[in-house]
Amino acid sequence: MSFAKVNADFSVSPQLTASSVQAAAQAGFRTLINNRPDHEAPDQLTSAQVAALCQSHGLSYVYAPTTTPTAPPDVARMGAALAQAQSPVLAFCRSGTRSITLWAMVQAQAGMGPEHLIKAAKGAGYDLSGLAKVFSAAQPDGNHTAGDAILG
Repeated sequence: MSFAKVNADFSVSPQLTASSVQAAAQAGFRTLINNRPDHEAPDQLTSAQVAALCQSHGLSYVYAPTTTPTAPPDVARMGAALAQAQSPVLAFCRSGTRSITLWAMVQAQAGMGPEHLIKAAKGAGYDLSGLAKVFSAAQPDGNHTAGDAILG
């Protein structure tokens, strides 16, 4: 399985399997963040199963499910997860879109401009251009360029 690298510390992925959790550990990830609620699909691993797999492979694990990745409580939960995570981090959901959107919302609140967020997402294979206004609204004090240094 391939993981979509957003930056040196953060990547996203579609739903993980037992073998892809092992592959994530072998790829050097230190923390997995699960953004998919349990039981969305009958074939997905549950949070408890992913947690057990992570433990067996020496990975930290955070369960931060969302169905609306722009909802303030979900963004706050993701922000807290990222703040405490050992990097590099791999976040996943059904397709990876919720995970990268949550990451982008956290970064927008930290001051990264919409254009930088959209570019970072595009580099990882995700089109978040439709969320430019949402990212702008999340900016602190209307500062749309404070994130220049975050992307490097």
